[in-house]
Amino acid sequence: MNKDDFIGVFDSGAGGISLLKEALKILPNENYIYYGDSKNAPYGIKTKDEVENLTIKICEKLIKKNCKAIVIACNTATSAGAKKARTIFNIPILGVEPALKPAVENTENGKIIVLATDMTLKEEKFKNLYNIYKEDREIIKIPAPKFVSMIEQKHLDDVYAKNIIDFYLKKYKDDNISAVVLGCTHFIFLKDILFNYFKSKPLIVDGNLGTVNNLKRILENKDLLNSGIKESKLEIINSSNDDYFDDLYKYLLYL
Repeated sequence: MNKDDFIGVFDSGAGGISLLKEALKILPNENYIYYGDSKNAPYGIKTKDEVENLTIKICEKLIKKNCKAIVIACNTATSAGAKKARTIFNIPILGVEPALKPAVENTENGKIIVLATDMTLKEEKFKNLYNIYKEDREIIKIPAPKFVSMIEQKHLDDVYAKNIIDFYLKKYKDDNISAVVLGCTHFIFLKDILFNYFKSKPLIVDGNLGTVNNLKRILENKDLLNSGIKESKLEIINSSNDDYFDDLYKYLLYL
């Protein structure tokens, strides 16, 4: 491994682009490969074993393309496959998790909504977080798989999007919601829409910043941080080899 090697970022589709955007801001001198597994999306409806196997295969692909670190920019894949991937591969492998801790620590009262896939909410990683904070606050867990397809189809702010948001959240619209945790990287593209949706104008929290800052610390500690002034490289790949997804990733990257 050397400093000029790539950072691999992958997701089941387009959601991880939101983490890539954060990484490009904080670590602008790094080289990146983004892999969207659109051929096998969505991950949220698959079994844990299926997602674990997909995670391992994608990590193998990224390592063959000279990645010095991999960020699993998918909560579902993190829950299902990150632990095993770290036992197999000898490079830093980071994951994401619902940012429940900052949601609790940065608000004083009110309900907290956690939006994620069904698998993320059922896995041990989130259950442990939930058990830490459930006595302090009312935490409402909402699996919202339709949000994923909504974003993959570029329905970000239209009638279709409003109907899907109403489907999941209408009953809470006028409640005292203090925070909404975006437990899926796809959902971050709905950040402004969700903020304005609730009467209480809640804090909208995601884990991207914390993940990228952690990546930076790890690269510094391993003397792999590429801090030189240069033109960085960015390669975008989707597993379906579909021009639509190439265009979608670029659209979301510069949104």
